[in-house]
Amino acid sequence: MKLPRRLAPRRLPASRCVCWIAAACVLSGAAAHAAAPASELAAAQSAVDQMPPSATLRKIAENGTIVLGVRESSVPFSYLDRQQQPTGYSHEIALRVVDEIKKRLKLPNLAVKNVLVTSANRISFVVNNQVDLECGSTAHIAERDALVAFSNSFFQYGIRMAVKRKSGIKDYEDLAGKTVSTTAGTSDERLLRQMSLDKKLDLRIISARDHAEGFQALKTDRAVAFVMDDPLLYGKIAQEGAARRDYGVTGVPLAFETYGCMMRKGDPVFKRLVDDVIATMQRSGEAARLYDKWFMQPIPPDGINLQFPLSPEMKALFANPNDRTLD
Repeated sequence: MKLPRRLAPRRLPASRCVCWIAAACVLSGAAAHAAAPASELAAAQSAVDQMPPSATLRKIAENGTIVLGVRESSVPFSYLDRQQQPTGYSHEIALRVVDEIKKRLKLPNLAVKNVLVTSANRISFVVNNQVDLECGSTAHIAERDALVAFSNSFFQYGIRMAVKRKSGIKDYEDLAGKTVSTTAGTSDERLLRQMSLDKKLDLRIISARDHAEGFQALKTDRAVAFVMDDPLLYGKIAQEGAARRDYGVTGVPLAFETYGCMMRKGDPVFKRLVDDVIATMQRSGEAARLYDKWFMQPIPPDGINLQFPLSPEMKALFANPNDRTLD
């Protein structure tokens, strides 16, 4: 099946301290810190030598740096603030993993390098050793297990659509023959195309570079709906300020999925470390407090509040941490 041409990437303002190279961007950031002293690197090498083999931890120890994959506009999970530095619910989880790595490797000055990834390239960046850990808004679906490893899930959600309330659209059958947007390289795009075929809806699908571009298509009436993970839909709508009342999230979920952190396959020691951090956060109540901070309180940069309460499914996940897929 021939896919429609994706929307051209937007030009970034010159004031941004980011540089796109092959659809990626390396953010130096205040959080990157100076390189660790030689004495710390030697201690890290000694520490990793005493652990079960882990290619990822050895790479981190040798370089004195961990490379995190971050997103530009996955509000409130992983996105850039006004200083073009990564922030968000998922990013805080990644930083908790970094703290644990610092302890295990005895590297208090471990540097953090942030690499901006997109829905289309995030998996290849992990596979090709360009990113050590990606904690953003990546769905853990079974077909991806052949390429990468996933941590314990940190979020569960449904795939729905944002529409303008005045459109009268309630469910997917109302989209027949119309133009809708989604984000390229996502499971949402695949499910949307399959549904269009199965239900003979003849949808015209805009595959946007990122979530901001996908929502912009709805906002400017180039699409009548933006299909995406429901927390991301609430995040984009909340960014509209007073105009948020013009939009709604609707539709029976196309599927239910979970988010997890991505890492390279074949490194059970590193996966166990990441899993343990997430499980500890969930069982201790730290994850619930972090959820309240990012989904029920005003968040940067504009003080928006998603007003997206913790669901029964999320409470069950926190009580029983696991890395199972839902598809």
